[in-house]
Amino acid sequence: MAVIPLKRWIFAPSPDPAVVAGLGQALSLSPVLARLLVQRGIETPAAARDFFEPDLAKLASPWLMCDMDRAVARLRQAIDGGEKLLVLGDYDVDGITSVALIISYLRPLVDAPDTPEEESRLQPYIPDRHREGYGISMQAVDYAQQQGVGLIIALDCGVKAVEQVAYANTLGIDFVICDHHLPGDELPPAVAVLDPKRLDCNYPYPDLSGCGVGFKLLQAFTEKLNLPLAPSMPSSTS
Repeated sequence: MAVIPLKRWIFAPSPDPAVVAGLGQALSLSPVLARLLVQRGIETPAAARDFFEPDLAKLASPWLMCDMDRAVARLRQAIDGGEKLLVLGDYDVDGITSVALIISYLRPLVDAPDTPEEESRLQPYIPDRHREGYGISMQAVDYAQQQGVGLIIALDCGVKAVEQVAYANTLGIDFVICDHHLPGDELPPAVAVLDPKRLDCNYPYPDLSGCGVGFKLLQAFTEKLNLPLAPSMPSSTS
C-alpha cells in the first residue's frame, strides 16, 4: 500500500500588535484587515493607501522584463507591415481574459474602423479543450499557416512549447510568448519569451498572471509608440 505523506501547515509569524493597532487606528480599519495587511508587508498608512488606490504611474517598468524590447519591436513590425496576427490563449479564465485584453486594445490599431470582423488582420484563438488541451498545439500552428498569419502572440501558455514554436519557425511564423508558468530547461525559439519567472528576468514581481504579462506588453508598446494606454474605440451608429 502506498504511503501518503502527511502535510504540515506552516503558519506565518504573528505580526507586531503595536504595528497592527497603529495601522488600523490611522486608517479606521478593522483589526482583522489591519493584521492581514501587516502580514503581507504593508505596515504604514502610505503603503496601505497605495495598495487600496493603485496608480498606473507606480507600476514597475515593463522594460525590466527580459525580451520586452524584442517583443515590442516584432509587434510593431507586424502592425506596420500589414501582417495577420493570431492571439492565442488557454481556455481557462486567465487565457480568455488575456486574449480579450490584447484583441480589444490592438484591433483599433490594426484594422480600419469599418473592417468586418471576418476580414480582420487580428484573430483570436482559444484551443479546443478536448482535442487540443492546454497550451500551444500543432493544430493551432497549422491553423495559423492556413490563415496566412505571420505572428502569433501566445498568452498564459507557451514557455515550454519548444517543439511547437520550432515547427512554426519552419513555416515562417514567429511567436511572442507571454507566460507566467515556470520555464523548463530549454526556452522555445520564439522571437521573445516574456515570463517573470525566467531566472534571467529582472522584473520585480514574479507572480503576474498571464493576463498581467500581456498587459505589460501593451504597456511597453504604448510607451514605445507614445500611445494612450486605452485607445478610443470607433463609435457605432444605429
